[in-house]
Amino acid sequence: MLQVSYIRAHKERVIEGLKVRNYQDFEVVDKILAVDDTRKSTQTSLDGLLAKNNQLSKEIGNLFKQGKREEAGQMKVQVGQIKEETRVLQDKLHEAEQQLSELLFSVPNIPHESVPAGNTDEDNEVYKEFSGDLPALGADALAHWDLAKKYNLIDFELGVKISGSGFPLFRGKGSKLQRALINFFLEEADRAGYEEIVPPLLVNEASATGTGQLPDKEGQMYYTEKDDLYLIPTAEVPITNILRNEILEKAAFPIKLAGYTPCFRREAGSYGKDVKGLNRVHQFDKVEIVQVTHPEKSYEVLQEMLVHVEGLLEKLELPYRILRLCGGDLGFASALTFDFEVYSAAQKRWLEVSSVSNFETFQSNRLKLRYRDENRKTHLAHTLNGSALALARIVAALLENHQTPEGIRIPEALRSYTGFDLIN
Repeated sequence: MLQVSYIRAHKERVIEGLKVRNYQDFEVVDKILAVDDTRKSTQTSLDGLLAKNNQLSKEIGNLFKQGKREEAGQMKVQVGQIKEETRVLQDKLHEAEQQLSELLFSVPNIPHESVPAGNTDEDNEVYKEFSGDLPALGADALAHWDLAKKYNLIDFELGVKISGSGFPLFRGKGSKLQRALINFFLEEADRAGYEEIVPPLLVNEASATGTGQLPDKEGQMYYTEKDDLYLIPTAEVPITNILRNEILEKAAFPIKLAGYTPCFRREAGSYGKDVKGLNRVHQFDKVEIVQVTHPEKSYEVLQEMLVHVEGLLEKLELPYRILRLCGGDLGFASALTFDFEVYSAAQKRWLEVSSVSNFETFQSNRLKLRYRDENRKTHLAHTLNGSALALARIVAALLENHQTPEGIRIPEALRSYTGFDLIN
């Protein structure tokens, strides 16, 4: 959530940023400033009345001590009038605060200056091309859903029977491959200095609001109405909320947290070839990395996180490229996002497997996540997160790109985790 003070000081920058995002309601900026003006003037009037009420109350007490009951009674009538005026102003202030909150929640983060303009994912900028030759498979090459059936790794039909479409059932070496990838990603995060977290899989409204899933993405989240809880779409939500309402010492930076969780997304409106097999599912496993850091360091940290994800893909021997998302494809809370895509040799297309984002102060303002500087003044921290990595499409790419006439070859870096070097 943007700070009103930032909007007031950088009005034109905010409007230009919204244009990059193709956000059309520019009038919201003036509405926010007008409502904030009303809020501040109402608060000033209310504070004045409360001060006057306190002064009169003291004078009434003194008058009673002096036996001047008639004068005290007249003042009590005046205090009663002030109390009524106070109630009216309190209602007006509450209404202004509510309206301001709703307006601020409706405005996305302002993109970093490097974010290109654009409307859809077709306008994303290739930040780093794959440097080698894309793998070319033989005529008998199979897509991952056929390989999964051939080697009894994933049963999509049983998943439909048990739950519904988009809930694959892993079995045998498919399950072991899944577990091996989770352990590999967690061990790599541990080596990079991340503290491992096992968070809850359901979160309350405050947590989902704090990281920006609400009120923007409620249609994509599974909701348990009876308990008023949301199934997490990513471990980013519970892990980042560990620090909600915290004031940190500057020396604590950077805070590096990582966690594996299943993730749940409704993926409403998905259809066609993009949803076949593991391309788009409602439940998938993912290891998430989260960093909280000083604002001056966050873009250095973002680059560090990109290098970490690159290292994982290189060790898995998967061809990848990195995209800088355009304004129209940028997530609601993000200031800058890089997507990693791996090449699916059988499908002959790129599959997104990771997003690495800097949210600057957008999440921390919602979370009230602050730090103290050398002068003991508090400031909002910067938050970042990245997929390291999302397993569903990684599994798809591994199966397709590493298929051979003898079976599916396991990358060397993964063999100590799987316990086998070939699926046949």
